[in-house]
Parts: sequence; C-alpha cells; structure tokens
Amino acid sequence: MLPKRYVLDACISTGTPSHFVDAILQLGAARCSAYVCFANVHMVVEAQRDPAFRQVLNQAAIAAPDGSPVAAAVGWFNTGQHQGRIAGMDLLPALLTEAARRRQSVYFYGTTPPVLEAMVARARHELPDLRIVGTCAPPFRPLTSEEDEAETAAINAADPDLLFVALGCPKQENWMAAHRGRIRACMLGVGQAFPVYAGLERRLPPWARRLWLEWAYRFWLEPRRLWRRYLLTNSRFLYLVTRRMVALSVGRPTPAVCSE
Repeated sequence: MLPKRYVLDACISTGTPSHFVDAILQLGAARCSAYVCFANVHMVVEAQRDPAFRQVLNQAAIAAPDGSPVAAAVGWFNTGQHQGRIAGMDLLPALLTEAARRRQSVYFYGTTPPVLEAMVARARHELPDLRIVGTCAPPFRPLTSEEDEAETAAINAADPDLLFVALGCPKQENWMAAHRGRIRACMLGVGQAFPVYAGLERRLPPWARRLWLEWAYRFWLEPRRLWRRYLLTNSRFLYLVTRRMVALSVGRPTPAVCSE
C-alpha cells in the first residue's frame, strides 16, 4: 500500500498519479471492502477539529492529497519529500480508463439522476469496454435503516470492483467508513468530480490550477455555500500549519511517517 505522511494530524498517502491508480485498482481486484479519501484543506482541518472524523480519514486505505496546499504540506513537514497533487477530478477519468483496460466494473453512487446520466453517456462514448454495473442517486436526506439496507444490497448484487461515491464532505467519508465491511468493493469519495466528469461544471485551465486558484473559482461559482469553508477554513489551515512548523523549528518534533 502507498506510504502515508502526516499533514498536521491527518495521514496522507504519497506517490505519483500512476501509483495511486494502480493501488486503487489492486484494491478493486482484491474486492477489499476498503475506502479511499481525497483530502483537501477542508477535510484536513475537519480532521483536526473532530477526533471522530480524524479516525475516519486516517483509517482510509488511501488518503490522496487532493488539495494543492495539502500536497505541498507533505513536503513542508517532510524534508526532501516532493508530493504532487492527486485530485479526484483528475484521477476519476484515469481510473475509469484503466478499469476498462483491466475489465473491472464500476458503480456510481450520489448526486442527481441528470448528472449520473451525463456521466454514463460520456463513459460509454469514450470507453465502450467499461463495465458500468449500476448507478444510484439517493435522496438528499438521511436514509432509513430499511432504505440503507436495500441500497447496500443492490450495490452488492451489482458486484462492482470500484464504487465511486459523491455525497459531499464529510458525508461521503462517513458513509464509506460506515459501509466498510458491508459493501464488497473499493469505495472512493470523489465528490465534485461527478459533475465535472459529466461536463456540467467547468474546471480552470491547468496553469490556473498550478497557481492554487481552483478554490477561488469554486468560491466565485457558489459564494453563499462556500464562503465559510474557504475564508475561515483556509485561514485555519494556514494558522495550524504555521504553528506546527514553528514547533518543529524549536525542536518539538512530530511523527512524519504514519504507522499502519
């Protein structure tokens, strides 16, 4: 499995994009009831604030550094360690391409029926060999225990290798953790990657992403929903990282390698 390094108190997996794709496909092939998180600043700060969510994140089989600041922080806390960003929006199409090549099956869970229909249409057009064994857009409310059991049974009956989950953070991470051991698939919490892959939401060009401007673009699209996350959470992340770096500089070390 991919090695993990601490970013604050979150265990973040390290490696190249191809390492992540291969590790995830191996989990799918093994039919491991495991889950994969894509950790951005919001998730790392939430893990710092909430010990229960920190456990959810740190028990993930893989926690990819989805946010550019999170990827950079791997290097800040680990001298000589360079880690590139592993964004769910980028890894989703790569995983689907490789799943089609390896004849692994996929299931899409979350968002809305129009988004799922657009995703399936694109995947079938670009990847005719991809085995899509099911989709489900659950209601935007807590499920009853009976509904949850029925959806879990439907997913297991479809028997996917990879289950892509888009319920938003931290709901999707908590959902995957709660279904570990119940769903026989590798679950991946990819969130906003669904509408992007479906072509219903645009991304910034690569040069703007390299300048860490994707958060500003998302904020411009949804200021009412995201102002607290980006203005307060990002500030909190910078404060926590600075405080931890100062502690390191005065000789109060923190573990750099997460124990498995």
